[in-house]
Amino acid sequence: MTQSTADTLHTLARAHLPHEIAERWIGLLRPGLRLEKATGTAPVVGRLGGLPELPENEEWPVWEGHGPLSFVASLDCAALPSAALDITMPADGTLAFFYFDGQLDDGCAVVAPDEPDSWAGARVLYVPAGVAVAERTAPETMQPYPEVPLTARVETTAPYLWHPVVYREFAPMPDDHPVWDDDFQEALWDHFEGTEHRIGGHAHPVQDEVETEVARGALGSPPWDDPRIKEEALRWVLLAQIDSDDDADMMWGDCGALYWLIRPEDLAERRFDRAMFTWQCG
Repeated sequence: MTQSTADTLHTLARAHLPHEIAERWIGLLRPGLRLEKATGTAPVVGRLGGLPELPENEEWPVWEGHGPLSFVASLDCAALPSAALDITMPADGTLAFFYFDGQLDDGCAVVAPDEPDSWAGARVLYVPAGVAVAERTAPETMQPYPEVPLTARVETTAPYLWHPVVYREFAPMPDDHPVWDDDFQEALWDHFEGTEHRIGGHAHPVQDEVETEVARGALGSPPWDDPRIKEEALRWVLLAQIDSDDDADMMWGDCGALYWLIRPEDLAERRFDRAMFTWQCG
């Protein structure tokens, strides 16, 4: 039997950290859904690429002054095993993710949380169950990504070691705190290597914590040392993480990833227009 991600992470923590700290760190773990290419008889819960199915009255998302967004992924909420999560995903309907990926301007326009004028360059559309939809042809200027069916499995996720939730749990944290031990860091890195598309749980950043990037943007981009940023970061949860993916011919910068985050209360109320986006690359 394959060892679960929870068991593996518990073992890693207890092998590398003092007992009390290991148990407290284990308490920060959260359930997520890992999305992987569906093969064989694996249940399909969504897809990367292809063409979106949208209601007749829903226009293809456009970043005014720049052009149409690329369709990145869609998820069948009824097919996702979301009951395992600690966030309130829709029980049915479809989520569609769009992003201005640089096809039209060779990457000149960048979507960033600290630039409100760029926020229209990433969108999440929610189509409720029962709404009539039809497959849309991509705008003539766009090249759709190859379609890749996705399946989902529940996995346990760990916080980035410099995430505000870690500071909140262990503060004050000297530079030699055990959770920042090199061996523990390397063990976690090895555990989470590979392509990671994810729903819920902790984000797996390519650089620093994505929650802080989004929180700063939501606050109007104050100086990075503004204490409100760390507090605000704790109010955001990961909705979706879409990694670079060879099968879908998706490359976000230099092997980067796209991240959509949302406040739990907005997720519960299906206010996906309030989701915020950031992306990182190596």
